[in-house]
Amino acid sequence: MNGADDQRDFGFEERMRELLAEDAHSVQPSPAPYPAIRRRGLAERRRRVAVTGAVLATLAAVPVGAYAVAGGNGGRGADTAAPKPSVGAPRTPTAQASGTAGADAASGGQLLDGVTAEQAREGLEKCLAYDDAKPSGGLEKDYLGDAEDYRMLLAMRSTGDTNSPGDGIYVVAVKEKTDVRLICTLKGGEASGINVSSPDAGPTGLVVSDINGGKLYQQSFLDKGNWKLPFRWGVIGTVEPSVAKVTVSYGESSATATLDHGWFVAAGILNRQVTVAPHIKGFDATGRLVYDSDTDETYERTLP
Repeated sequence: MNGADDQRDFGFEERMRELLAEDAHSVQPSPAPYPAIRRRGLAERRRRVAVTGAVLATLAAVPVGAYAVAGGNGGRGADTAAPKPSVGAPRTPTAQASGTAGADAASGGQLLDGVTAEQAREGLEKCLAYDDAKPSGGLEKDYLGDAEDYRMLLAMRSTGDTNSPGDGIYVVAVKEKTDVRLICTLKGGEASGINVSSPDAGPTGLVVSDINGGKLYQQSFLDKGNWKLPFRWGVIGTVEPSVAKVTVSYGESSATATLDHGWFVAAGILNRQVTVAPHIKGFDATGRLVYDSDTDETYERTLP
């Protein structure tokens, strides 16, 4: 290549560099789609657990020591944890698939351990007010709504553990015509925590255990192998209309769940340590087994 060709090539490269530099200055990044990002963030926020903090609560009007204790017997062979001394002789409340739990109608929820409908409703109101009063502002008011927007599923005593000492009360409710599920925790008559989730945020199926329902049937992992006994447990989740009956066994206790507008609720009492999560089964109207948590890959069968 001669000198003239070298000069032409050099001039071409210089011109290309100038053009590229000019383009780089003229190109401006497009603005971030903030409104869309915010909408997506809010939607995701509504599908996740809103608050995890302290759990376990008590309504001051009803001392825990005065609560009647209900539970049951009937074991699960896979759970081989050694028994520990228990207190009293618990009794399993009757909970039929027709939607009754003893004298409690399904629309009023399962009210256990002496908790009244009025106390449960007051506790729910306190939890909603507790969320509104948070420095962060809590969840959007139009999302959680008011206490009258909810249908009660379960109210029962809770057992304190190392992570959250002191016995108390759990109130579980579902916002009507929405997918909002709320677990309210109270202590000393005041709200101490609120947990919100949505069935849409988890797996789907004929029977689905609540994505955050473990707080109702397990104590802190800090107390593994040394739970405070006897221990009131509860299991909640969603159920399809084709399922006519749901049973839950946990350690030596068992219960037939109440079915309530697409939800199932079961409760009992543990008198010994456990290592395996509640065993849930669903049956159709003919009695055929249509769901078994032991074969459900989305269900966590062991405890932390």
